[in-house]
Amino acid sequence: MKIVLTTSSATLDGDLDKRFGRAPGFLIYDTEQQSCEFVDNEQNLNAAQGAGIQAAQNIISTGAKHLITGFCGPKAFKVLQSAGVKIYDTDAVSLKECIELFNSGKLTEINSANAESHWG
Repeated sequence: MKIVLTTSSATLDGDLDKRFGRAPGFLIYDTEQQSCEFVDNEQNLNAAQGAGIQAAQNIISTGAKHLITGFCGPKAFKVLQSAGVKIYDTDAVSLKECIELFNSGKLTEINSANAESHWG
């Protein structure tokens, strides 16, 4: 299973970036292989608009079905949700902690029922 985390780190030793569309990149963690791959998101860092949607499309193209981030906007949420990607937000700082929380079932999935409270 592949889990995507928003970050600037190419390893699990880094920190979670709380932004989704404008995160420096995405760490794709393969739970079966216990391996990491970094995908650059530089094209969206300074995008005038559409950064979340483009980032969502990039996530979908990796084949990952889980995303851990701090905040995912409504447009990106809809794109990801329609592709079957489950989205989790967290206040955790380290990527390792995010994976531990995910594995122990302690992350809350953002879904249609609670998305409005996520966006504030």
